Amino acid sequence: MTLDPLSWELLALVAAALAIDLVLGDPAWLPHPVVGIGRAIARLERAWNHGPAEARRRRGLWLAAVVVGGTWALAWGLLTVLAWWSPALSLAAELVLLATAFATRGLAQAARAVAEPLGQGDLPAARRALGGIVGRDTDTLDEAGLSRGAVETVAENTVDGITAPLCWALIGGAPLALAYKAVNTLDSMVGYRSPRYEDFGRASARLDDAVNWVPARLTALAMWLAARLVVGGRTQGAMAATRREAPRHPSPNAGWPEAMVAHLLGVQLGGLNHYEGRPSHRAVLGRAREPLKVSHIERAIRHMHGGWLGVLALLAPLVLLREWLA
Repeated sequence: MTLDPLSWELLALVAAALAIDLVLGDPAWLPHPVVGIGRAIARLERAWNHGPAEARRRRGLWLAAVVVGGTWALAWGLLTVLAWWSPALSLAAELVLLATAFATRGLAQAARAVAEPLGQGDLPAARRALGGIVGRDTDTLDEAGLSRGAVETVAENTVDGITAPLCWALIGGAPLALAYKAVNTLDSMVGYRSPRYEDFGRASARLDDAVNWVPARLTALAMWLAARLVVGGRTQGAMAATRREAPRHPSPNAGWPEAMVAHLLGVQLGGLNHYEGRPSHRAVLGRAREPLKVSHIERAIRHMHGGWLGVLALLAPLVLLREWLA
């Protein structure tokens, strides 16, 4: 069953999928599409990532096309076949597939897994929990460093895990939302700079930058509006400061939600991290009006929820306009 882009029916289905994810998350017994996408990427990477740089760049482009296009085609084909048999079954399947594209509950749980032991003074447990979701060294981090890592994770992944798939889902339903997740998985597996992936992962990294460009900026705006109207936070000057500081981030997109959350919380993010013992300096975002502490993690989660709810609210007028013009 295919729902029209930017329709009230699709908006309702996306909202229902978000609600399901918020309540249930990703049950261990339910196969997750991203796992299959990751396995396909790993197999193709082993088969194609060799030879001269130009050949690896070309095969990397093919990798992105095959994985993203294949994901969309499989999802669309499944829903189309089910619709021939039972439109209701196809709609239910699309709801389930959409729910797998979101990470509202999972992201909050991952952050709280750091906050809970940290609040009890159990630094080793908090370090282990943070080490499971970030690449930086965590074995010497204090409360401020652990809180910063968790807050940065929540802010950045609000886009990757919630608002970007939400935006693409409203345009193309579950097939396009899962195609977005394929892009995101490609970037996380082959899109970073290293001798192995510098050429092979270039297309994946650039595609990820492209598909997150609008959602990242829309999310920052939505967080600001939600903070002004519902969530609360230091909104004075936050939008102008975010526009000024976001380009300092190494990612063309991640700086937007991170800078916004930093200013809404009144804390400073970025700065010095260590990776396998090597120091890495990242641009500072925000202003340290108060020291980072464990309570900021829960406040960041509230801004995460304000972000995706705000994006839904901002996109609803587009649905209304599309229905009016139809």
